[in-house]
Amino acid sequence: QVQLVESGPGLLKPSQTLSVTCTVSGFSITTSRYYWSWLRQAPGKGLEWMGAIFYSGVTVSNPSLRTRSSITRDTSRNQFPLHLTSTTPDDTAVYYCARSQKLPTSSSGADWSKYSARGQGTQVTVSS
Repeated sequence: QVQLVESGPGLLKPSQTLSVTCTVSGFSITTSRYYWSWLRQAPGKGLEWMGAIFYSGVTVSNPSLRTRSSITRDTSRNQFPLHLTSTTPDDTAVYYCARSQKLPTSSSGADWSKYSARGQGTQVTVSS
C-alpha cells in the first residue's frame, strides 16, 4: 500500500530556506490523475494547504505563499520536496504531505477528508 514519509531539518533560523521532502513508496507520483500536496498546521491554528504538484509535474500554490514556496519532484526517487524561503517563526508548524484524486485549492485543500493518503508529519521550528 502507499506510504508517505516526510523528512525535514527540524530546526532552522529565521530567513533560512525550509526544505522538507516527501518520500512515497508503493505508488508512483507520476500515476495519472493523482495530486500530491503539502499542508501544514501551526500551533493552535488550523490546517493550511500550501500547494500541490500534479502527476504531470505542473504545480499550484496557495496565493498566500506563492512568492515564497515551490514544489519540485524527483521521479527517480519518487519524492516531491517543498521549499519555503524567507522563513519567520510564523512558519513553525508540522508539515504534512498527502495524496488526492481531485485538485486541491486554497479553499478546499485544508480538509483531510479530501485525501486518500497522508504522511505522519514532520515538525519544523523556526527560531533564533
